[in-house]
Amino acid sequence: MSTRSQVFSSDFTDTPYWWKDWRPHDDLMAEVPRDVDVAIVGAGYAGLSCALEFAKHGLSVAVLEADVPGIGASTLSGGQVSGGVNVGKAPSGKKLDNAVSELRQQALLREAAASYGVFESILRDNAIECAYVKAGRINAMWTDAHLAAWKKRIVNLNAYASAGARILSRDELRDELASDIYAGGVLLERAGQVHPSMMFAGLLAAARGAGVTVCSKAPVKSVTRSGAGYRVETARGALASRHVVICTNGYTGESMPHLKRRVVPVVSHQIATEELPADLQASLIPKRRGISETRRVVNYYRYSPDGKRLLFGGRARFYSLDRRQSGAVLHAQMVERFPQMADVKVAHSWGGTVALTLDFLPHLGRTAEGIHYALGCNGSGVVMMTYLGYKVARLIIEGQSPESSAYGSPMLTHPLYRGKPWFMPALGSYYQIRDVIDKRRQHA
Repeated sequence: MSTRSQVFSSDFTDTPYWWKDWRPHDDLMAEVPRDVDVAIVGAGYAGLSCALEFAKHGLSVAVLEADVPGIGASTLSGGQVSGGVNVGKAPSGKKLDNAVSELRQQALLREAAASYGVFESILRDNAIECAYVKAGRINAMWTDAHLAAWKKRIVNLNAYASAGARILSRDELRDELASDIYAGGVLLERAGQVHPSMMFAGLLAAARGAGVTVCSKAPVKSVTRSGAGYRVETARGALASRHVVICTNGYTGESMPHLKRRVVPVVSHQIATEELPADLQASLIPKRRGISETRRVVNYYRYSPDGKRLLFGGRARFYSLDRRQSGAVLHAQMVERFPQMADVKVAHSWGGTVALTLDFLPHLGRTAEGIHYALGCNGSGVVMMTYLGYKVARLIIEGQSPESSAYGSPMLTHPLYRGKPWFMPALGSYYQIRDVIDKRRQHA
């Protein structure tokens, strides 16, 4: 068995794999304008798609980024995209039947289906080259019980989210995936993959080209009412705006305590292997689909856009790890699924912060002070965060209330939660133990 030090390649780096093609850089030190129509906090997918939609309608927009645009989860994700697959899904992979009514589930799925169309139109209309391929996605079933639950779930996914979903038996899954660990799968045809940092770069260029002012190193200190609008204090000056939209997701800070209490930041870790031998490149995922699991503590993986590496992600642990530690954990999980990869080394290891919500649903809305927000995609944010930013802009432009969206319900919090996820190590360990127990019962 390999020791921890032996799982890393000689050229190992903790630089994200995606950054080899485009990496965040600080050439956006634009002055913070004195006044704008809209101030957007957070320069990720949501913030930029929101800004782009406003700018297309002639509004002046400033996007305020605490660090360098693209430094957060938008350029660090697994790059898998779909419309509606994770709507209303609890950590066990089952629907939230008790928390979300059937009619609301249908509404959520319909809007999720629409979100995928918006995502594709943004790429197309702005000529964003990001290695987008519609190769489909497989949800790999951890147990027979998960497969049984999904047999019921795909009825709504196909009816309301146009997912193109169908069940794969264990034998059928083996033709798609060179692993024997799963009980079967669900193939989702309306899904694909992008290069996340190239997608971000394209969105950033489109927003700036439309006249959006993007301000790096401008963390927001406070947002207060000022007449009919707002005064936004940043580390690089203050500005007045008619509207404010918060798009900070897992990086929501102290300037928005009301929202910080409603999102739970969790780090999702990833690795990229060294270049695979030709036989592994051809055999692991022969149709190059994206893969996600139905475990409570999920793993997800895919090939790199050139097909030469496996990119493997998950929540390696629910406490702080350095990148070699998280890389070693993910390598062990990868080999558990693919024993034939025991000698394949890790070349890159990185992580980004996602935002979980207490009802496991994304949200857009408006605070009591009238500040709009798009938050909480629970680790599935490439399409949904892009859509929610766009949707908030549309609601404001059209004068509609957030409640007109299926995602416009109030965000939940808990009296014991103040924005620091003190409970995640215990809760994460509990979920991991439950996953192990489920698998042992499956074998029994």
